[in-house]
Amino acid sequence: MGRPLRIDIHTHILPRDWPDLEARYGYPGFIRLEHHAPGRARMMQGARFFREIEANCWDPDVREQECDRFGIDVQVVCTVPVMFSYWAKPEHTLDLARLLNDHIAELTAARPRRFVGLGTLPMQAPDLAIRELERCVRELGLPGVQIGSHVEQWDLDAPELFPVFEAAQDLGAAILVHPWEMMGRKETPRYWMPWLVGMPAETTRAICCMIFGGVLERLPRLRVMFAHGGGAFPYTLGRIEHGFKVRPDLCAVNNDRPPSAYLHRIWTDSIVHDPDALRFLLARLGSERVALGSDYPFPLGELEPGALIDSMDDLDEATKARLFSGTALEFLGLDASRFVDGA
Repeated sequence: MGRPLRIDIHTHILPRDWPDLEARYGYPGFIRLEHHAPGRARMMQGARFFREIEANCWDPDVREQECDRFGIDVQVVCTVPVMFSYWAKPEHTLDLARLLNDHIAELTAARPRRFVGLGTLPMQAPDLAIRELERCVRELGLPGVQIGSHVEQWDLDAPELFPVFEAAQDLGAAILVHPWEMMGRKETPRYWMPWLVGMPAETTRAICCMIFGGVLERLPRLRVMFAHGGGAFPYTLGRIEHGFKVRPDLCAVNNDRPPSAYLHRIWTDSIVHDPDALRFLLARLGSERVALGSDYPFPLGELEPGALIDSMDDLDEATKARLFSGTALEFLGLDASRFVDGA
């Protein structure tokens, strides 16, 4: 039996360059890149430093070289969440989304056996989001989109967002939910806690809203993956389930089915950094709902994609094949033959 295909379901990418967005739209707050050294750039938000990135965030040749080094056959690429720009005027977020989506579509069209793309949407304007979702799927050939764990004042159960999810179901588009603008970030800025503590809580917030709000119940064919191993949700499900049972007056107001009834509806990536945590995640969801992910090329992700799965001798080959590509293919609605030479 040959080596199984390896698909990294969770990686981020940016164009090397894009227009000056503050000049383009007429107000501040947008990200720009400062290329200050060969293969290095600063992501800046006005005068505020956001993050240092390297060429592997924009250069497909560098990405391919690193994929080869790590044994990754296919990367699923999506934008960096700070680019969501849900706070901006809707027409400007749509314009930026089109710019980012066109870049991803060009990359995936040029290198279809190496890259698969997920688009981004102006979620603060659901009508525009649906229009861009349709373009992503029907014109650009993207199998889905990445969205944030909330949209400014709206959680993912907001009635305003439901038509977007309904359109995704109708189009067969997969949705990757990524934590961003983490709760508590202003109150706990030290020790990188928004990323270490806030992100798992933010993802749990998104899952609970989609369950308690009845989104998953009303849309049985909607495919949703929650990044970073589902955050804290798999490990706090007992508490969430108990709360649902003892305080239905607070928890069961929009959906009377318990959270545990939706475990077969939740996909996650494998970014948990600990073999015991991955074992627990697999026991909770099953390997058919977990896919290899790395958060490449950022340091809080898995620095050597697939290394955790490879290290676990208690996982049989069928389970590893599932984690490496089987789940990703089903989630994205793709066939493995797409990535085989001569296909």
